[in-house]
Amino acid sequence: MKVLANDGISRSGIEALEKEGFEVITTKVAQEQLINFINEHSIDVILVRSATQVRKDVIDACPSVKVIGRGGVGMDNIDVAYAREKGIEVINTPAASSSSVAELVFAHLFGGVRFLHDANRNMPLDGDSRFKDLKKNYAGGSELRGKTIGIIGFGRIGREVAKIALGCGMKVIASDSHVGEADITLKFYDGQEITLKIKTEPVSELIKHSDFITLHVPAQKDYIIGRNEIEQMKNGAAIINAARGGVIDEVALIDALDSGKLSFAGLDTFEQEPTPAIKVLMNEKISLSPHIGAATDEAQDRIGTELAEQIIAILKPATR
Repeated sequence: MKVLANDGISRSGIEALEKEGFEVITTKVAQEQLINFINEHSIDVILVRSATQVRKDVIDACPSVKVIGRGGVGMDNIDVAYAREKGIEVINTPAASSSSVAELVFAHLFGGVRFLHDANRNMPLDGDSRFKDLKKNYAGGSELRGKTIGIIGFGRIGREVAKIALGCGMKVIASDSHVGEADITLKFYDGQEITLKIKTEPVSELIKHSDFITLHVPAQKDYIIGRNEIEQMKNGAAIINAARGGVIDEVALIDALDSGKLSFAGLDTFEQEPTPAIKVLMNEKISLSPHIGAATDEAQDRIGTELAEQIIAILKPATR
């Protein structure tokens, strides 16, 4: 059986599949050539991340496909319900990248409160000639400790964010339409652990009390954070989006940053991805990364292994 890992797969995933007799193809096939490639090579499994789309046209035109896998959490680039109606298994790896995304959130947070994103732009240009001026410009930083972080979306990633926040001495507020409360367990090197229960509350309350807001939700039809929500936030608050583009109104965000209503933002995903708006890219109050939340070696290794295990269980159950 053949597996097309069109957006890549870790070496551990390849090895696990090959050990069970699968042929793994890692050729990057352009979207417009995908149907022909699948049919020409009789592909049984197609694995994607966020780049490749597996829509109704691909599903209808490729009868050999038995499994569609998404290396990550969100599956908005796959017509999941339609595929399952056709008898195709659709799998993902919801837990594998949670820690990586959570750590990126804090990379943006730590950088934002100390202006590192902007300092790293200007130090190479003016550090040798305007050192004292730059030092003065970036001297008014703040600490995360003691501040309140509002987590919108309290699934696996949101809970990992909460763990880091608690470890940093922050206060945590969470909101989730499907989760009423969740246990957050902090583990220590000597086997000790402590569990805290966090109850969720409406977004309307969260945004009023948070110094920092981070979003961890799937793709949405409407903005979760729009102009009205921003107006209700604390003056000087900040927003991090490492979820999906389109959950924040970027026009309203830019206006709020320019007016001083918000102090900074950290964006890993964008409304117009993969061609983000120039005004977003050029704004000095935005910390930027190119959708790399799950792009750590550890996460990719876990993703590859989890995908392999699920594929083997589905297509070769007798060997398990």
